[in-house]
Amino acid sequence: MTGRLVHTGQAVVDLVMRVEALPPPGGDVLASDVRFTAGGGFNVMAAAARAGAAVVYAGEHGTGRFGDLVRDALAAEGVELVQLPATRDTGVCVVLVDAAGERTFVTETGAEGTLTAEHLRRVRLRPGDLVYVTGYSLVREANRDALLEWLPAVGEHRVLLDPGPLAADVAPDVWRALLPHVDILSCNAAEAETMSTVDGVGAVPVRVTRVGAEGCDVTENGVTAHVPGFPVDPVDTNGAGDAHAGVLAAELLRGAPLLVAAERANAAAAIAVGRYGPATSPSRAEVDELLATSRQEAGHRG
Repeated sequence: MTGRLVHTGQAVVDLVMRVEALPPPGGDVLASDVRFTAGGGFNVMAAAARAGAAVVYAGEHGTGRFGDLVRDALAAEGVELVQLPATRDTGVCVVLVDAAGERTFVTETGAEGTLTAEHLRRVRLRPGDLVYVTGYSLVREANRDALLEWLPAVGEHRVLLDPGPLAADVAPDVWRALLPHVDILSCNAAEAETMSTVDGVGAVPVRVTRVGAEGCDVTENGVTAHVPGFPVDPVDTNGAGDAHAGVLAAELLRGAPLLVAAERANAAAAIAVGRYGPATSPSRAEVDELLATSRQEAGHRG
């Protein structure tokens, strides 16, 4: 590894409920499974750590049972904490997963939404570190202002932006201030469509667009290549994009070529959607196994 993944986003608690279908307005449905688990930015950090990266969580975490749950989960993945616990508890995201594996979110903000520039100044970047920024930070006033003040100080360190599903809620002037500091844009196709209308996005050197089971499209300095995905029967799509982004970051930190990193990220996402839960990114060995099996099958077909 040439550096660490420094995650500036939000680790929260997911209340995951498996349902046959979403209820209609005013309706009710029964959940077949309910669980509390660390989620949000934790999913990306866990994915990167399982892929072999050293990971630092620069965000806030709370005081209370939810903050304890998140800290225990981060410790289990070997993630380093920068901040001390805040005075309020960590927030909760209600995740409804339907029979097709699609997920719907409702989020309540807690301590993770109170980041300040002073907090970020506690981060001591090292050579080779990659800074991870999420669009969720940009719709929270405190986190947004803290990032925009701090990012100019990251210097030559690479910055990866995951705009997330709330990209359309970010003001144009915020994008104009942020994008000059971004080296890698990682998002799904719907988010890429939203970002395509943002001034300055075309100047981002590397753009990785996830296109579901088909894999991802990688654009580097204006040249686009398609990296195929892997066949899978989806069980739960919750956290698949996070698995992709975390493994992509980890492989880039290892010095892997961009297309190799994207292929491994595709493999990790394929494994993740075959498992129930948000933080289902595989180990590096599991990705190796899927790639080896896939190449062996391709050789037999050839």
